[in-house]
Amino acid sequence: MSRGRAYLDYNATAPVRPAVAEAVARALMLPGNPSSIHAEGRAARAALEAARAEVAALVTARPEQVVFTSGGTEAANAALSGALRRRSTPAPTRLLYSATEHPCVAAGHRFPETAAEALPVTADGVVDLAALGTRLAALSDESVLVSVHAANNETGAVQPLADIVGLAREHGRTMVHSDAVQAAGKVPLDMAGLGLDALTLSGHKFAAPKGVGALVLADGVTLETAFMRGGGQERRQRCGTECLPAIVGMGEAARIARESLDRESARLGALRDRIEAGIRALAPDAVVFAAGAQRLPNTLSFSVPGLDAPSALIALDLAGVAVSSGSACSSGKVARSATLAAMGVGPDLAGGALRVSLGWNTVDEEVACFLDAFERALQPLYRRRGQAA
Repeated sequence: MSRGRAYLDYNATAPVRPAVAEAVARALMLPGNPSSIHAEGRAARAALEAARAEVAALVTARPEQVVFTSGGTEAANAALSGALRRRSTPAPTRLLYSATEHPCVAAGHRFPETAAEALPVTADGVVDLAALGTRLAALSDESVLVSVHAANNETGAVQPLADIVGLAREHGRTMVHSDAVQAAGKVPLDMAGLGLDALTLSGHKFAAPKGVGALVLADGVTLETAFMRGGGQERRQRCGTECLPAIVGMGEAARIARESLDRESARLGALRDRIEAGIRALAPDAVVFAAGAQRLPNTLSFSVPGLDAPSALIALDLAGVAVSSGSACSSGKVARSATLAAMGVGPDLAGGALRVSLGWNTVDEEVACFLDAFERALQPLYRRRGQAA
């Protein structure tokens, strides 16, 4: 990637790694259909299953638990379609999800409006465990699906999944799904160790091609009705010929992310901390969101009182720096963050929220470039303050 610009928006999408692009190119040259029994089909199937094993390893699951999809949104929609079921328990009739969930959960589920509830979060964006326990106790006669992301895409706040699963198991008739799109490849994920029933992934968040993801189902968990029906692919859970090149790319990206996770987490955490310290030096009144919670090592969400996010984004972009104001799933619109609203952040402060997210190709000079551009972006704000004084 050219260093003419500083790309610091990895939570929106991570640039494809060169090794991943090479793997995709090789897969494009495989002529067979993975469902065919001839030699060409078997070669395609072998590439598909090798990728499945790598994706499973990224979340400490077994290959047969992985169902490939077109991305995280499709995977989450499938998990929350009402068809998710664990052997020996009734299908969930009620959905509880955190108030800071991605729209693929908050707006993508298929539960009736009267059967879906948003759980409150703390000022740091962490699910209120006491509120969850209270709701589960009140719903003791119902089968419940709880959906809480592993980490928030805007603030990087990491959720207490083990505690959430523990409360669900006390209830007995509760399943737990986690949107792990932002966490995968950034922090360790152990699906079996956590006791999750379902977990969803998106390849392009950890440097795979866009348009591929996965639904990972625990042992004994299935979709009673396939989200996409047809020829029986993906163990009849998601029918349709698999997009082999994208899946192979996801497998290669998963392998690299898993093997470099500890090293990259430490490196990116240090870069993130440098940016945070630089922002506080430039703007002592800056507010870092979710500062009191465990955060993804690559993510920093902050605001400066009086700063206008759209204007700041334009100024930074013109200076050669790409960041965002939060989620990239609103058709390019800059709107008030539902996540920050749920955390109790007022509209004035939320209106200046910016997100910096780092990744595999982030280097020191990009940190310096951002801080230099941000200092210049602050100047109109400080001029206004000086005139008002």
